[in-house]
This record gives sequence, C-alpha cells and structure tokens, in this order.
Amino acid sequence: MNLTWRLAWRNLWRHRRRTWLTVSAMVVCNVLLIFLIGLQLGSYDVMIEGSLGPVTGHLQVQREGFQEDQRIRDSVPAATALARTLRRALPEAEVGVRGTAFALASSEARSFGIQLQGVEAAREPGVSTLPGMLAEGRYLRGEGEEIVVGRLLARNLQARPGDEVVLLGSGRDGSMAAAVARLVGVVDSGVAELDRALAQVDLAWFQSVFAMGDHAHALVLRLPHLEAVPAAKARVQTLLPPDSELVVLDWDQLQPGLRQAIRTDMVSAWFLYGVLVLLVAFSVLNTQLMSVLERTREFGVMLALGLGPGRLARLVAMETALLGGLGLVLGILFGTVLTLALARWGFTYPGMEEVAQQFNLPARLYPRPGAAALLVGPGVVFVGALLAALYPALRLYRLQPVAAMRAV
Repeated sequence: MNLTWRLAWRNLWRHRRRTWLTVSAMVVCNVLLIFLIGLQLGSYDVMIEGSLGPVTGHLQVQREGFQEDQRIRDSVPAATALARTLRRALPEAEVGVRGTAFALASSEARSFGIQLQGVEAAREPGVSTLPGMLAEGRYLRGEGEEIVVGRLLARNLQARPGDEVVLLGSGRDGSMAAAVARLVGVVDSGVAELDRALAQVDLAWFQSVFAMGDHAHALVLRLPHLEAVPAAKARVQTLLPPDSELVVLDWDQLQPGLRQAIRTDMVSAWFLYGVLVLLVAFSVLNTQLMSVLERTREFGVMLALGLGPGRLARLVAMETALLGGLGLVLGILFGTVLTLALARWGFTYPGMEEVAQQFNLPARLYPRPGAAALLVGPGVVFVGALLAALYPALRLYRLQPVAAMRAV
C-alpha cells in the first residue's frame, strides 16, 4: 500500500503545471468558502443584534401568554424588585423594566393608535439602541410627563418636539387612563412598523397613569454576546418566584421569524457555494480524465501483466485524494490566516458606514472563525473532488489490454 501511495504521488508531478493549476483552483475555492462562510456567520451576528437592539433584547421575563395577546392585565408583579435581583445575579447583563399599553395619541391635528411603552430612562440605553437613534430633540430623562415617538408617528401626528400629545387608554384595573405629555424627541429606527406606532414614556409616570402599581410587563435583558443567552436563560429561570406564572423567553421565541430569515439566507448562500464546488469538481475531473487518457498504453501494459482494473482505479483515487488533500491543507491554512486577520481588524465596503450609522450598528463586519467556517466548505470541496474522480476510475474497468496498448 505504501508503494501505491508513493506511485500515486509521483504520478501527480508528471505534469507539474497542470497539478498546480488544479490545486490552485481548489485553494482559491477553499479560501473563498472559508472567508464567505465566516463573513456570513459574522453578518448574522450583526443582523440579530440589529433586529433585537431597538426593542426585543436577548431575553425577556414576561407573564405567561403576554407575548401572544399583550393584555395589560398580564403583568409582572414587583417588577423593579425582581430586576434588582437579576442585576445582582447577572452582573454582566443589562436589565431594564418596561410596561406596555395600547393607547390613542392625539395632537392638535390628528389622532392615531400607538403602542405605548413605559421605560426606565436611565437604564433603557443599556438594553435598547433606540435612545441612540434620535432624529430630533432628546431622549427621556425620567422627568415624568415626557414622550418620545417614532419618526413616522411624529409625521402622522404633525407634531414636533415641544408639542403636547394627549394619551387615552385603559388602565390595568379597567379605569380610564388619560394624560398629557410633552414631545421631547423623535427617533428614527429605520423600521417603518416601529417608527409608525411606538412611543415611550417614563416608567414611573406610565405606572401612575395606567394604574399599574409596582407591576410592569417585561424585564428586558441584554447580554454581552449571543453565546451567553442559553446559560443566562437557565440562570434567570431559577431566580423567578416559585409557582409564579412568569416565563423566560429568548430572542428566538420573541422573534421567531428572525431565525427563519437566517435559514432562508443560508440556503441561497449555499446555492452559490455549490456552484463554486461544482467548478472545482469539474476542474479535478478534467485533470484526472486527461491523466487517465494519457496513460492508456501504460495501463494496458499493466493489465496485460495481470494487474486488475480495481487496483488501477484505486491508484487514480489515491492520486485524487492526494490532489484534494493538498488543496485542502493549503486552502485551510490560507483561509484561516485571512479569516483570523479580518476577525481582528474587521471588514467594510464603500457605503457601509453610512448605513451602519443610520441603524446604530457597527461600521465594520467581523467574520466569525470556527469549525463551521474553517472545515465545512473545504470538506465539501474535498468530497466533491473525490466524487469527480469516479468517472475516470470507472473507465479503467472497461479498458481492454490489447486495444489500450495500441492506443496512440
């Protein structure tokens, strides 16, 4: 067997230029796959953070059933005290308390239905990116009768910072909730649905207007990174009061469509990756087929001397395995160096900074190095190269010794 491997290695270098061209194609494909997969995974992190940043957060503690119906009565009791407990247990997490109610907002000109949130003004910047997306005015300061609205809602109400907004709704106890707030800021999240309906006020004032007492509707947690979510979710679950109707929801449960969008994008991306793999496979097929055709007389002599076609087919398979292995090792080496460098310094393209600034996102993308990015793509290329060698190897089973020795 060692002799067969040595013979296969020697045969590769009969035509050095052709071998290096094929290996180069595999290396370039592997480097591209490693870079693109790593960049894709890194962009998903930015996509998830960008989607969760304005409102959702990584985790939320809610009353069971509130996520589906969002009834004002489905509230979290002693929310502020529970938030203090979570902050002590999870010092790495930012924790904010929110109340939510549906109300009618009216200006001097128009009225529109809105989703009103009561937030802790001092802590909201830690759990949400909305405070950093101001288009006009300023954010809440916890001073009571102040309101911040989305850009489209402000336009629909024909209201500007300094104007008064009348709020009408229903309190938690069924009473009429009515108040007047002064518009102090307009946010532009870039998400039309959010900018059209969302408004925020100070939590204490919200609890007073809507007869909430010490109740709220969600405790929002933001963690340093997505990988910390499962452990934090399990930890928070143990801190909830026993026999309570509270549940801990992670970002996947809060925004189920987000993972589906990622899966759809991955399918379309793998279609492109599949085209790259096919191109390399045809390159290997062409190289090995030419190699077999050039050695037809040699194979005919070996068959005439009693060597079985199976051993010749294994020889061709070994040559392909060595060719693919060389491309695999070099591709992983160069691809890893490129990915690690970009993971440290980041990657950007023209126009990205303006888009990132608009949505309060990082101005650079950082590929995520890992087993999936470094091994899956090159592994598929290696398997594709081996499969491409099947046809040249199977041709040897139909080779006739006399006819092969007469080949020119």
